[in-house]
Amino acid sequence: MLKLAVLVSGGGTNLQAIMDSIADGRITNAQIEVVISNNRNAYALERAKKAGIPALCITPKDYEDREAFHDALLRALEQSRADLIVLAGCLVVIPEQIVERYENRIINIHPALIPSFCGKDYYGLKVHEGVLARGVKVTGATVHFVDKGTDTGPIILQKAVNVQSGDTPEQLQRRVMEEAEWVIMPQAINLIANGKIQVINGKVTEIQ
Repeated sequence: MLKLAVLVSGGGTNLQAIMDSIADGRITNAQIEVVISNNRNAYALERAKKAGIPALCITPKDYEDREAFHDALLRALEQSRADLIVLAGCLVVIPEQIVERYENRIINIHPALIPSFCGKDYYGLKVHEGVLARGVKVTGATVHFVDKGTDTGPIILQKAVNVQSGDTPEQLQRRVMEEAEWVIMPQAINLIANGKIQVINGKVTEIQ
């Protein structure tokens, strides 16, 4: 059974998609051990509590410096005995010490088709604003492993979403979540939980 630690910063819609997918069997051989947020007001924590999942707030505001915060986060992850860390709308930059400790065991969902509209300046609504400003016709979402770069780790799954005439950033954000994020994040977790993928030379290959 693959043990998951889910890191969130906001409402937790991707967390909900994961919980629903475990409940209805789209994700097998996996369970959520803990949900951690850097935001004590994140509704994701309430979602976890309602589902009977341990929910923790670990925020930089409670520590004297970033290093102390990172140490506390690492301790919580180790105590959860998580096999896989899932960044589901997590706005905290994962420090190198955690990336090294969990090499190819941290996954992230990004609301665009990497390598487009990704990197340190593209997060949240800024991604969709960038898509609309550039006038592209197709966007989407990407699930990837996390490495020491920003959105540079091996790509696991991608799904395209059409941009529609007259879209606002908020409308596009919602469509990308509904049509792509909530679909491929559970799919990626299920593949990992059932030993269906491997990373070779920085690329993900699916095991048949």
